[in-house]
Amino acid sequence: MLFDFGFGLGTLVFIVLLLLASAIRVLREYERGVVFQLGRFWAVKGPGLISLIPVLQQMVRVDLRTIVLDVPKQDVISRDNVSVKVNAVLYFRVVDPELAIIQVENFMEATSQLAQTTLRAVLGKHELDDMLAERERLNIDIQNVLDAQTAAWGIKVANVEIKHVDLDESMVRAIARQAEAERERRAKVIHAEGEMQASEKLMQAAHVLAQQDGAMQLRYMQTLSMIAGDKTATIVFPMPMELFAGLTGATRKA
Repeated sequence: MLFDFGFGLGTLVFIVLLLLASAIRVLREYERGVVFQLGRFWAVKGPGLISLIPVLQQMVRVDLRTIVLDVPKQDVISRDNVSVKVNAVLYFRVVDPELAIIQVENFMEATSQLAQTTLRAVLGKHELDDMLAERERLNIDIQNVLDAQTAAWGIKVANVEIKHVDLDESMVRAIARQAEAERERRAKVIHAEGEMQASEKLMQAAHVLAQQDGAMQLRYMQTLSMIAGDKTATIVFPMPMELFAGLTGATRKA
């Protein structure tokens, strides 16, 4: 009889301790507890030591730290009908634990699926050149769309970064040929602009020489002097009559 009483008392004490242990929770600084009482939302508690009413109250832990979500590669068809594979990385965090638990069944899975569909929808409105050259603007567009849709779940999208844009081998070769053609076009344009500038300078020089008597003859003589310094070849130049006229005029003035 005494043994039965002691065993029953020990069992009672064990049950009481178990209930007390289940009623005490410790939440870290970055954690919050969404408490439900008899199935209804009761409060958001934490961080620190909190107590629950055994059996009547249950708690769901929510991590408030920034979550890094890798968005798998998505097949995207750009506005100019180019098929590419694009993946991205998403940074988000829970700002309202109540909404994150009550409004959506699994906010991690929901955010991942939404990120994939949004990535395809936003990039499909842009051409391939925009995906390759304007990633910063596209990142902001995707972030704004995601942030607007996840706000009802108590989630804040902090940043979206497009990681890779993979192209087919044929498309890579086509882009390389396009880049080479663009470089050749720029080289021809620069050469043509140089020729135009040089011709303008020559016209200005000719205009200056035409304003002074004997200036053209002096330039002609200077050119002959420069050629005469090169002894590797014999060059025969006709002597223009204007040179004699200029020299004769200069002699008469003297």
